[in-house]
Amino acid sequence: MKQDFYKNLQAEAQTQLAADEKLSGRYTIYRTACFFALIFAFAAGYDGVRGATVIGVLLLLFFSRLIHQHNRLKKRIHFIQNSLDVTEEYLSRFNGKWQKLTDKGDEFIHPECPQDIDLHIYGPASLYQYMCCARTALGRQKLAQALTVTPPPTDVIAQRQAAVNELIDHQRLCVELLALSRFLPTGHDTAPLIKEVTADQPHHISPVLQQTARLLPLLTMTSIVLALGGLMEWHIPGLLILLQFAIAMVFHRQNQTILAPLRTLNHELHAYRALFIRMGKTNFTSPQLNKLSADLSTEGAPALQKLARLTDHVNLCRNLFFFVLGNALLLWDCHCASRFNRWQDNAAQNLKNWLDAWAEMELYISLAMTAHTREQFSFPQILKGAPQLNTTGLSSLLITEEKAVPNDTAMTAETRIITGSNMSGKTTYMRTLASSLVLAYAGAPICAKSFACTPMAIFTSIQVHDDQSQGISTFYAELLRIKQMVDFSQKQTPMFICIDEIFKGTNSADRIIGAREAIKRLTRPYAITLVSTHDFELCDLQSGNDIPVTNYHFAEYYENNKIKFDYKIKNGRCQTTNAQYLLKMAGIL
Repeated sequence: MKQDFYKNLQAEAQTQLAADEKLSGRYTIYRTACFFALIFAFAAGYDGVRGATVIGVLLLLFFSRLIHQHNRLKKRIHFIQNSLDVTEEYLSRFNGKWQKLTDKGDEFIHPECPQDIDLHIYGPASLYQYMCCARTALGRQKLAQALTVTPPPTDVIAQRQAAVNELIDHQRLCVELLALSRFLPTGHDTAPLIKEVTADQPHHISPVLQQTARLLPLLTMTSIVLALGGLMEWHIPGLLILLQFAIAMVFHRQNQTILAPLRTLNHELHAYRALFIRMGKTNFTSPQLNKLSADLSTEGAPALQKLARLTDHVNLCRNLFFFVLGNALLLWDCHCASRFNRWQDNAAQNLKNWLDAWAEMELYISLAMTAHTREQFSFPQILKGAPQLNTTGLSSLLITEEKAVPNDTAMTAETRIITGSNMSGKTTYMRTLASSLVLAYAGAPICAKSFACTPMAIFTSIQVHDDQSQGISTFYAELLRIKQMVDFSQKQTPMFICIDEIFKGTNSADRIIGAREAIKRLTRPYAITLVSTHDFELCDLQSGNDIPVTNYHFAEYYENNKIKFDYKIKNGRCQTTNAQYLLKMAGIL
């Protein structure tokens, strides 16, 4: 069971977290004791106790080592906590709690694309909410762009499938990468980072100042050593120190302008560096993942490591004591500005590509969610030629696997009239077919034993609402939807059409007349059209172009005076109704 894998991973992390938190408590005690010990040692040395100052220096070094080790442990604890959060989100896909995840992708809903709402692509309880693992704004955008009702080129689908297929056996890697990505802010937008780091600077460190920043500190430190050895008068290093601090002050504003982008990027750069290094430790075989890993680990990680280390050095000057000492002895700001200029010349032009590559990885991990959380899945086969859709054991991703009822389907260019009782599964069936096509176009696995389709543009008329601001009734809104389908059909390109309760917003006589005409116009050799209805008069409809119009239905049954559904599609028209029973249940009849 895949759920057991994540539960075991969760248990391992919880055990490790408890041990590390206990060790962290010990480090706190050790640091406190060491700090007071070194204070007493230096105090004793000041009072003339022989050897106390040496002991104090050794304790200071040991104290620094404890701080370094403790900080590393704290970072590991933070990583484990992130891993637990990630694992909990994976487990939420098994117990149905994923609908409480905060990222629903509402901002990606396009008013001009009703399929976004009809098929629950974005928004609450949507495909996007179920699948999204992306932490960065760019990764979220890539997933939103992949969940499309317009099929992309088949080679794009094949490339994504290859990358996602390899990630299926790398569940632990995906959890680790997502845990590392949580060191980034939620929805981290890389655009400002790229703009700040790659922007042309109004000032550059001149070659003369660069050479001065290299040679003068060396000369100053040499003079200090000679003065300590009694080989030189102290006024010489004193003058050199004053000269360096004067130079630092003269170029202070220029240096601050150059280094300004680095003062707020420290955390993000370290996070990306860790992500790139972790990807490089995995030997991928698919061309897409192998290239991403190679580019990020061999070029991106070392370059970001240099930049992250530079940001650490720049931020040291936030301390006034270090600012004075570093610039007086080492021309610190001039060194940092010079290093940043060199980094921009050598690596800045690649930063956007590296961050894009990580966003691409976020896309692949999100697309692998179906395979990581479903026992039954398969990669769709993309066919060529006339419209086809063949499925075996297809169920909805948005319904828990235990409750989802699979159906088999084999369609070519045709129109299917689907009848059935209320709540019997007509709308869910159409949504499942259409949303599975969306997943197929994205390159994701499908909740089915097998799935094969030709690329078809998806059109829907399911959740139709009026628009009072525009004076549009529900009926007219549906007319506009179907007109869009009819207009697109003139292009004679493959279409997959789902119409739920056709023309339900008008009277029965007009509805039947209008539905017959609309269905005839949408029954084409390049279209698969599904129409659900309660109007049995439409079951006798015949096309005028030899394209079959067939009848299918969903039915209910009664057991112990209770209504039940099997949610299985069946041949032929429905022979039963349940409206009166539901009215009685509601206490109306």
